[in-house]
Amino acid sequence: MNPLILFTRPYRKIAKDGLWTNNVVLTQNLALCPLLAVTGTATNGLGMGLATTVVMVASNGAVSLSRHLIPVEIRIPIFVLLIAALVTLVDLVLNAWLHQLHKVLGLFIPLIVTNCVILGRAEAFASKQPLLPSVWDGLMMGIGFTLAMVALGSAREISSAGTLFANASVLLGEGFRFIELTVIPNYKGFLLTALPPGGFIMLGFMIAGKRLLERRSVKTATTELKGLQTAEQEA
Repeated sequence: MNPLILFTRPYRKIAKDGLWTNNVVLTQNLALCPLLAVTGTATNGLGMGLATTVVMVASNGAVSLSRHLIPVEIRIPIFVLLIAALVTLVDLVLNAWLHQLHKVLGLFIPLIVTNCVILGRAEAFASKQPLLPSVWDGLMMGIGFTLAMVALGSAREISSAGTLFANASVLLGEGFRFIELTVIPNYKGFLLTALPPGGFIMLGFMIAGKRLLERRSVKTATTELKGLQTAEQEA
């Protein structure tokens, strides 16, 4: 496969949709249960996001490869079984090699099966597209979800404890020790942001910020277009 194909317009659009335009959290407002439950720290958000991304990529690939073999009438139950099998594998791998992270994430790893984003992408995209676009869509949607998880987890962790990626070496392995930071030394913390209500408030600010940026971008593009039209008329 030529890697340059990923820079063509269709693949760029898929990437933009997953990372920004159609972001799982900031645009679709989906997967809020694990988002608010495990993003007390950036490390937890990163671990959950990566686990979900692996499942999303694998499920999109499996659905795309088998799309011509699955009867339309029973496609949803089969998609759910595929996703459940992949989540079980991820759960076992985390329990075997990242046991501390597995204990922290707990029930929310098996609950990836119920994440409507994964089933939604399998039904809306992977079941209608070839393998490469489907895998790319799963990867971009997963990365967009992970970035939102890490952003919210970082904001909550810094405001509640003054640290960033605390215990990353314990939960993710020694290779992640370098990202452990103390952002605000001797900080006593703000308890509200560590609790679910604080997570809701910060998520609201993130969504509002994204919409303000989009509105400003549209306004800028409209102004530039009007300027070009005016220049053409004057010429």
